[in-house]
Amino acid sequence: MHDTAARGFAAAAEGYERTRPDYPAEALDRLIQELEVTPAATVLDLGAGTGKLARMLLPTHARVVALEPVEAMWRTFRQVLPEVEVVAGTAEALPFLDASFDAVVVAQAFHWFRGEDALEGIARVLKPMGRLGLLWNIRDESVPWVGRLGEIVGPYERKAPRGQTGAWREAFSRTDLFGSLHQRRFTHHQELDEEGLVTRVASTSFIASLEPREERERVLGEVRALARSVAEEQGSIVLPYLTDLYWCVRA
Repeated sequence: MHDTAARGFAAAAEGYERTRPDYPAEALDRLIQELEVTPAATVLDLGAGTGKLARMLLPTHARVVALEPVEAMWRTFRQVLPEVEVVAGTAEALPFLDASFDAVVVAQAFHWFRGEDALEGIARVLKPMGRLGLLWNIRDESVPWVGRLGEIVGPYERKAPRGQTGAWREAFSRTDLFGSLHQRRFTHHQELDEEGLVTRVASTSFIASLEPREERERVLGEVRALARSVAEEQGSIVLPYLTDLYWCVRA
């Protein structure tokens, strides 16, 4: 695993569960449609975290199996979703039999993977014509105060893999295991109080793993001041996102 992800998510699992957003209903509906998630389907939630996406798939009555490499995250997952099987492991060494799944979903995680290795494993565990779906919530920095938030965390964020850079796409351009990658964008938002925004930022891997501790506290202090300013000016804190959905079919 990437060291930032391993250390950061291990330290921030509880805050991650409390303050990370879910996904917009329209995006979820499209994901279910394109991946053909039915009650008869078996779905792998890869890099499942604390189950933010897995819990939204339960109403489909599909069988959901989760895989998560960070112990603190999968332990939290088990507490939150005891009815869902969660397995410890990595995307590059999937501990499942060939053709085990009708669909694989990856939310907020594919940019952490060694892309080509992960795609080989995903193709192996998917049934013929199985579907792969990817989701990311990305802060909408066209909103001025969110742009300011980006300026505060940007120097640290840029040191870690990120979904919005698109670098993860290179693995898809170098494989013939999957067909064309389709994309749809949705809008989303999350309502937070002042401390909730601070915890939301603190739950990101590159801030949770930031050393020395004094530097981390300085950054979170700036976020707290920004949160207070936004709350005073607007009466509430609404963090806007652009939610990107991608999907493709196993060749």
